[in-house]
Order: sequence, then structure tokens, then C-alpha cells
Amino acid sequence: MIYIAGVDIGNNTTEVAVAQVFGKEDVRFLSSSMVRTVGIKGTLRNVMGVIDALDQALEPLGIARKQLDVVLLNEATPVIGDIAMETITETVITESAMIGHNPATPGGWGLAQGRTIRLEDLKTASAGGDSWVVVVPGTVEFEAVARQLNEATARGCKITAAIVQKDDGVLINNRLSSPIPIVDEVKFIDRVPVGMPAAVEVAQVGRTIEKLSNPYDIATLFQLDPDETRQVVPIARALMGTRSAVVIKTPKGDIEERRIPAGKIILIGHRQRVEVPVDEGADAIMAKAATVYPLEEVQAETGTNVGGMFEQVRQVMADLTDMPVSAVRVQDILAVDTFKPQQILGSLAGEYAMGNAVGLAAMVSTQKLPMQRLARKLEEEIGVRVVVGGVEADMAIRGALTTPGTRAPLAIVDVGGGSTDASLITEGREIHSTHHAGAGDMVTLLINTELGLENFDLAENIKRYPLARVESLFHMRHENGSVEFFREPLDPRLFGRTVVLTDSGAVPVESKELLAKIVAVRQQAKRKVFVRNTLRALERVAPAGNIRLVSFVALVGGSGLDFEIPKMISDALLEYGVVTGRANVRGTEGPRNAVATGLVLAFAQEYQG
Repeated sequence: MIYIAGVDIGNNTTEVAVAQVFGKEDVRFLSSSMVRTVGIKGTLRNVMGVIDALDQALEPLGIARKQLDVVLLNEATPVIGDIAMETITETVITESAMIGHNPATPGGWGLAQGRTIRLEDLKTASAGGDSWVVVVPGTVEFEAVARQLNEATARGCKITAAIVQKDDGVLINNRLSSPIPIVDEVKFIDRVPVGMPAAVEVAQVGRTIEKLSNPYDIATLFQLDPDETRQVVPIARALMGTRSAVVIKTPKGDIEERRIPAGKIILIGHRQRVEVPVDEGADAIMAKAATVYPLEEVQAETGTNVGGMFEQVRQVMADLTDMPVSAVRVQDILAVDTFKPQQILGSLAGEYAMGNAVGLAAMVSTQKLPMQRLARKLEEEIGVRVVVGGVEADMAIRGALTTPGTRAPLAIVDVGGGSTDASLITEGREIHSTHHAGAGDMVTLLINTELGLENFDLAENIKRYPLARVESLFHMRHENGSVEFFREPLDPRLFGRTVVLTDSGAVPVESKELLAKIVAVRQQAKRKVFVRNTLRALERVAPAGNIRLVSFVALVGGSGLDFEIPKMISDALLEYGVVTGRANVRGTEGPRNAVATGLVLAFAQEYQG
């Protein structure tokens, strides 16, 4: 009899299964554990997490590390995802400055034009003549602002609108003898050019602006030619859906334009080489990738956006594995169409435009060398023989077969943090597996990007947990429409906000997007990555590429515990007549621990006693 520990190092978690092995058919599992992976999967930093997971699994058994006969590691392939923009990386508008950040308290409503003028200069402005858009700094109180505007109006000055730094739009407008549209909360008030033509639009409550979100209306207001109209398209796009906006024509040459091309992806197979421009979109990229089989390497055009992304991925992996950059290869990609907020330089309140983008998950192949290094390092630390046991997908299917109610032919899908793995075991016990880039980390990246959160932890929570809207201190409306009431008042800071219902409590979402929009972004991201990659992987391992010839599909890994993914994948496979569900490894572990369990079972088959 020997003690065996199977260790599955994933992108997000490290799992352990400890067992006694008496013979090929006599394996008794004793315990299991799971901890967060330390460092990027497949690197030396993983050793700390593995030791922690081993200790947690051995503690209830009263077994010391040195009593283990062998520790088995999975073959872990690092996967890194990044975003490559389809459009320009830096949107800079020539001869225009704009504001349109949808402040909560604009004043008045309507569309107005005039020339910008500082509040302090209004005293010397002549009566009659030009119409004025008054620029108000945050150093002046709202009552003094309203008084000065009323005095100028009484003197005969034509004041049509105002741009205010503080959130005083309503307070000022309520005190004016002649109400005007006012846009407030303009952070960079000092950047507003003076003496230049400007247009201000404020919509009524519950509506959005119409004129300044249309490039042709902007062209009409400022008498632009066709080339200038093309330049203001990003302005109009950025202002769509806002309640208030300002567009100012700046002096020629104040702001310049710079563009960086998206570039091309180069797909290299055994006998063919295919190039596909990133700006053709994800569908075109994946369609071309499907024609190159086997896909040996993916490269990118140098000096472009996607080229920079690939070089960064290679450099990171080279640094982590002590390998030369030339030895690091991108072996597979997943491309997904998405949107990314583009900061508009020349804007005055941190505005952005949503630009089309292609999200790319790149799977980096570093062969077995890093795992062998990791095994040697772990062996030195714990004083126990460490062996790289087998390919993840092969091991996962051995573990999944311990799920009650399954039999061969069985396919498993393991959607992890960085990659999607699939394996098929035939009735003759032959195993076919595949390994594809793109999984949970890619979904988090898409959510973070499309919602403009700049907070990966929040994006991860949005991916993992349902949402709700706190409508009062005593009730919230869940994303499915149900209402939950509370005996004790909720945290007042949550009132009127969208929250993520995590295991540790409600976490507010720092976004102005509506609940329905956030839910839609989350579900679309999961379908684009999880469902698409699942079908892609199953087609690769299914007999003759026909998923209908697969009888059972079991979901393993953390994604199997997700509150949405199993149903999404089940719905996608419904037309194929496949029995689909979460695995229940060893009848006790649910979808977790499949790879660690499979490592132990595979080793037992070779055990000679």
C-alpha cells in the first residue's frame, strides 16, 4: 500500500486528492482540498500554493508530508488573455472639444448656441451682438452665479447656456429670470476654450439628447464640411444616450489626430500560412483558424496593436519561465467581438467613446520544461518524489468517469480560468483530448472592458454572482424580477444602487449602467466564450467531428458551479440529444477535483504493488 497525492494546478485554484493505493483496482480516496493558485499556472511560484493545499488535505488524516510516497502534478499550460483593439487605440478629435458625461443634475433643457465666455468677463460684455455660453468655475457659489447671470441679462446680454464645474446646475437654473440649459460637473473647467463657438444641449428628464449625438446635426450647427464631419463621428458616438452635452469648436491645430493600426494575425499550420486582419472581426478570425489544422503557431504583425499584445504575452511568459522569448509560442487563440471605452483626448470631463474591439485570448505553449522545473522545486521543498503525471484533459475524464450515472463514450468539458479543455473516452477506453485558449479570465476581461469598470475584482464578482437593485432600505429587486424584503434596514450606502450578491454580502457596482445592461453584458460574454469554446472543443474530440455521436457530456472544474454556465451549455447541446450536466466526481466532490482524482487513478493503473 502507498499514499498518493494528485495535484491539479489551475489558473485560479489548486486542488489535491489524497488516496491509498493497494492495487490497480483498489484505490481508496481519503481527503481533498482546494486553495487559490499562487502565481501564474505552470511557474515556480505555484509551489507555495501546492504545499498549502497538501497540508490542508493531510491535516485531517494525521499524515505528514514525508509519509507520502509520490505527488503527481498535471501538465499545466499557461494561458494569458489580453484585448487587442479593432479600431484606433487613441481617439483624438481634430478641431473639437466636447463634454457629455451625463451629469446627474443638469439645469434647464433645450439646445442653445453661443460663444464661450468666462463668468468674470461677463461684466464687460457688450449688450446685444453675440450670444454667450458662460463658463463658471467651482470657486463661485451658485447664488452669486445666478445673480451675475441675471444682472447681465437685465443689461441686455444674450446668455443662452452655461458650463459649470460644480454640481450646481439645478440650483443656478432655479434662480434665473430666464432659464437656460446648463451642463455641470465639468471637471476640467480650465480646459474649456474661451471665445469659441459652442453648442449646449440638455434633454428633459427621462430622455436623451438628439442633436449633439448626431454627426450631421453637429455639422449643421458648426457649418462643417464632409471631412470635418467625419472627424466628429467619435464625438457623436460618445454623446449617444446622455442627457446633456457640450460641443466646442477649438482653434485649428489645437488637437491632433494619431492612429495605430489594429494589425493582422498570422495563422501558421503544418503546410499553410493564413493572414487575417483583426479589423475583420472575431468571426472572420475564428473561421480562418478553423481552416488551419493542425494549428502550430499564431503570430501577429509587428508595429501594430495586436503585435504589441502578442509581444507582451511572449515577454511575460519568457520572464516567468526563464526561457528565451523566441522559444515561447502562441499555440491557440480565441477571438471575441466586444466593445471598449476609448478615452477621447480633448474632452473636458473624462468622456469616452465605445469603440469596436476584438478580445483575444492567447494560449502560450512552453512545452514540459516549466512543469519539470516546478516538479523538481516541489520535490526539494517537501522531500517527496514528484512526478508530472499527465495531460489535464486526459486526467479530468478519468476523474469524471467516477460520476454516478455516466459511462463511456463520455466527453468532459473543463472550463477553467485560462483555457477550455475537452476530452472524449470511447467504449474501447481510447482518450482524445484538446486544449483551447479562452475561458473564465477572458469573460472577466470582457465584462471589465465593456462596462469600463477598471476593476478586475468587481468584474470577477459580476461574472460569478447574480445582481439586484436596492430600491429601498428594506427591499431589493433581483435581476430575475423577484423582490426580497428585509426586517432590518440595509446599508444606506446601497440605496438606489445596483449590487452584486456575493457570498460575503452585497457589493455595490461602481457603474452608471442599468441593471439590465450589466446582466446582458455578463450573459453575452459567457456565451461568446464559454458556449462557443465548448462547441469548438467538443467538435474537435467528437467522432468525425459530430457531437451527436457523444452520449454523455459532463462539466468539470469551477465553471460547473457557476449559476448560469451549465444551463447555457445544456441549452446549446440540446439539439444534439446529449445528456449534459455537472459532474459529481467520486459521488462527493461535485464538478471539482476531477483532474486530481484522475491523476491518482491513472497512476494506480501502472502500480505494480
